[in-house]
Amino acid sequence: MYAICLLCKKITFRSLTHQILLNNMNFKKQLFTVNYTITDYDEASNLIIEKALSHTSFGVTALAVHGLIESVKSKPFRQLLNKLDMIVPDGQPVRWALNDFHKVKLKDRVAGPILTDHVLAKANEKSLGIYLYGSTSATLEKMIEVIRQKYPRIIISGTHADRFREATAEEDIADIQKINASGADIVLVGRGCPRQEKWVANHLGLINAPMLAIGAAFDFIAGNIVLAPKWIQDSGFEWLYRLVQEPNKLWKRYLTTNTHFIFLFISCKLGIRKINFDNL
Repeated sequence: MYAICLLCKKITFRSLTHQILLNNMNFKKQLFTVNYTITDYDEASNLIIEKALSHTSFGVTALAVHGLIESVKSKPFRQLLNKLDMIVPDGQPVRWALNDFHKVKLKDRVAGPILTDHVLAKANEKSLGIYLYGSTSATLEKMIEVIRQKYPRIIISGTHADRFREATAEEDIADIQKINASGADIVLVGRGCPRQEKWVANHLGLINAPMLAIGAAFDFIAGNIVLAPKWIQDSGFEWLYRLVQEPNKLWKRYLTTNTHFIFLFISCKLGIRKINFDNL
């Protein structure tokens, strides 16, 4: 009798946890032009694994200031972006803004590379298949080596290096068929923002797996870029740490996007603009 009670409690707990995950997926707050899902690493990765097990087409991105400002500047991009099922708040400035404007009490950001680690760890437990789409052949080779060492039970279902251009209609059909035929449970997409978000949005309902637009996570996993120490991440100055590593690539992006973000934040605080921009 005691064993039956324990079993019932366990089933009830799992059902409750499942419902909480579904509710949190729908708990979204708009910051400027983006509908962010209010979540954390554990909840987000659990939901991704759930979708992977059911082979559900599901779009995810970890969106920091750069992606947010790209959506402010481009209506076509923000319309595609907001089709994604889960947009998590990457970057401390995004988290701070959500907490300030919406009082959501986010304890941490949900950074793409760290979220990917959570997903890979849980995928490893279930021996799931991962498809790597994007980046360069050299980076993909390094990623595979690291994943096999750190997560030995994960199956590498397939890889596809970025063409660094948009695929033709014929190439795109072939890519979709190749990914689905691989039996991949999760597709990691590293094409850089905003190209990767556009790709994921355009392949919802076509790829039979959750797709994670995680960009720089490819380079972090491969060891091309070093992740900042946690105290720098927490301080909100990780952008400066990355700028030192990749000055030629990032100086202009940070100068324009960070300045634009600060301007919008102050404008909203002063009541000059609404927090939630119209015409998503």
